[in-house]
Amino acid sequence: MENSTVSFYFNFTMFMRIGHYRYLAFVFCLLLYSFIVCANVLIIWIILRKNTLHKPMYVFIAFLSVNSVYGSTGFFPRFLMDLLSDTHLISRPACFTQIYIIFTYTFYELTILSIMAYDRYVAVCYPLHYHRKMSSKTVYGLAFFAWFLPACNLSITINMVVRLPLCGNKIEKLYCASWNIVKLSCVTAAVSSIGATVGSIAIAFIPFGFILYTYLRIVGKVLQSCLPHVISFVVYSITSFSDSALSRQNLQEVNPFVAVILSIEFIIIPPVVNPLVYGLKLPEIRRHIFRILCSKPTSKRNSCRPLRDSTNIHKMTSNLSLLSPLMP
Repeated sequence: MENSTVSFYFNFTMFMRIGHYRYLAFVFCLLLYSFIVCANVLIIWIILRKNTLHKPMYVFIAFLSVNSVYGSTGFFPRFLMDLLSDTHLISRPACFTQIYIIFTYTFYELTILSIMAYDRYVAVCYPLHYHRKMSSKTVYGLAFFAWFLPACNLSITINMVVRLPLCGNKIEKLYCASWNIVKLSCVTAAVSSIGATVGSIAIAFIPFGFILYTYLRIVGKVLQSCLPHVISFVVYSITSFSDSALSRQNLQEVNPFVAVILSIEFIIIPPVVNPLVYGLKLPEIRRHIFRILCSKPTSKRNSCRPLRDSTNIHKMTSNLSLLSPLMP
């Protein structure tokens, strides 16, 4: 029986016994997952529906929302089941499927944010050549790069992990991760540990360095357009690096609550932050969201008039402030 367990199942050991509080945690996580799905689907629907938003920047934002739904769906359903369960066993096929989904989500987030930075760089630094440089062919090529290459890379990595001989089945995490399975291998992994650590640092901070470079070139010109993207990437880089660093620590020496938070924040925080940042900060998307929320019931339509009026007053005030230096 022990050999069968080691061969076909893994056991998550990071789940704490919280008694009846697990039902409260289940409701909270279910509401959080529902918000992530609804908010990101709303962004996708608005961008697909409005022809004025069929531009590279908004297409890439839609990609980001699709990826948020994809990554959250790879984590939350299983996590919600484990919250209500007394045992936390997962089969090998399900475990490696979860690894593939969560880690492709990780790489997709990095590649999408990187090509968004390139798009903003071209738009600001080469505005007269933007449509030529960001043609449909270029957008399709960047989309191919963002989706296909990470999938191939992860397929090769997981194929290598699957072949490892294992001497245990306990995963010190709330979900399946490739490095935690590598640590169960019967063969030494010292070289792999160093390589994986260096790779994690490179994956987290090289794209961030590229994005920082592009925005240093255009700082002061389009801060309103760039700020949401900078916020998204900083949040994602910090949360993903925290999880990667945690995987290489002795969890016996880390506070269990802190370990749980650090291990799942990169799956939860970016999908929550992205629709809020892009949906509320960018005026094109924000205007369509308000229009949808205020369109149907008459009472709601009337309740939105002050918002539009205040917006118009704000615009008039801004225009007057711009004209004031020209007035005698």
